[in-house]
Amino acid sequence: MDIDLEKFFDTVPQDRLMSLVHNIIQDGDTESLIRRYLHSGVVINGQRHKTLVGTPQGGNLSPLLSNITLNELDKELENRGLRFVRYADDCVITVGSEASAKRIMY
Repeated sequence: MDIDLEKFFDTVPQDRLMSLVHNIIQDGDTESLIRRYLHSGVVINGQRHKTLVGTPQGGNLSPLLSNITLNELDKELENRGLRFVRYADDCVITVGSEASAKRIMY
């Protein structure tokens, strides 16, 4: 069963992400660099726009930050006894039947 968290990188709440980062890193300088990375903005039609939500898709830190953000999802899937592989916003859950897949989805 394939799962793609649609628009994940565009919708990550940065404050929540930074709270999770703080719980892991607890180093003000590193946290400041990550926050600046997140707020670096995007250029659209030659104009710079601030980014207050999301992480830069394709950025060097984005896969790491997605893993930090989705760690709670991983724990929930493990607690349910599911076998899965996840990288960033893509997840594959292995199931034995279509009925099992439907139980997971609902």
